Amino acid sequence: MKLEVKQYNFLAKLNHWLSAIIIIGLFAAGWWMVDLNYYSAWYQDAPHWHKSVGLLLAAYTVFRVVWKLITATPKIEGSHFEKVAAKIAHTLMYALLFGIFISGYLISTSDGRGIDIFDWVTVPSLGALFEDQTEIAGTLHYYFAYVLIGLALVHAAAALKHHFINKDNTLRKITGAIK
Repeated sequence: MKLEVKQYNFLAKLNHWLSAIIIIGLFAAGWWMVDLNYYSAWYQDAPHWHKSVGLLLAAYTVFRVVWKLITATPKIEGSHFEKVAAKIAHTLMYALLFGIFISGYLISTSDGRGIDIFDWVTVPSLGALFEDQTEIAGTLHYYFAYVLIGLALVHAAAALKHHFINKDNTLRKITGAIK
């Protein structure tokens, strides 16, 4: 059984905010990259960085999930509906992240080539696992990313609602400004 705590621990806070920054950055980079053409100086480099950071985020997210499971977290505040909605939203955000990681991998490796992570290590390819893999995985990657960003905006709005309207400690628990 987990201990009852009033706020998230330092590593949980770091995991939350670092992940948020990286996810927003990857979304912005992905949004920008789709308009690059062959003659752009970033045509090769931007996807390489996007894939490298994305795979590192995937590993970090696995660590984050394990950390979340083994450490005490504060209780969710609000009505029964808000508590259930928060649990569903958090679970859905993690599911979307893993959907994005898997679909990104499937896009990048469908031609049989592995993915180089900053030229440190290559994640091997499983090749094409199904017909039209690149197109299907690309479509899923696109929609999962947009839904994740939309859900993250709802998540942020809910935290602000708790802070300014409910005047509870929901936002303070993750910022460290607990009363």
